[in-house]
Amino acid sequence: MSESVYNVIELIGTSAESWEQATSNAVTEAATTLRDLRVARVIEQDVVVEGGRITLYRTKVRLSFKHETSAFEGFDE
Repeated sequence: MSESVYNVIELIGTSAESWEQATSNAVTEAATTLRDLRVARVIEQDVVVEGGRITLYRTKVRLSFKHETSAFEGFDE
């Protein structure tokens, strides 16, 4: 088995429908710019309440993807 290295980022997805949809929105958006996504872990959920009603579901997702050395060459913080 070969060894690998992974990057980890956190994203917050939102949805007016559900936490599941908020999670899906975060992963779907990440997939548009990141390759080789591996694991998404929901680490926090909350809702926005306005006028006594839930208006927005928010899910914080920790997402890992396979590290590509060439993708970070010349990267400056």
